[in-house]
Amino acid sequence: MAEDKRQLFRSLGFLSSVGISMVAATFIGLAMGYYLDKWLGTHPWMTLIFLGFGIVSGFRNIYILTERELKRQQKENQKDSEGKE
Repeated sequence: MAEDKRQLFRSLGFLSSVGISMVAATFIGLAMGYYLDKWLGTHPWMTLIFLGFGIVSGFRNIYILTERELKRQQKENQKDSEGKE
């Protein structure tokens, strides 16, 4: 039972980090583009370009986090299967 709760909290932590990562990257890209537009007078082009960069960066972060989690789960499964033999 304790292992199930531990796995649940790991999953919740992973999902929250994925969501935060996507939102933060998108917001940072949007903010950078907005302030560059104000500074350079290029409204709305820098906002759109950097919003796109932020979205791409967010998906890249999700990919990296997912790969890391899958590797961790594989190692955990290998340890479990070795311990049962």
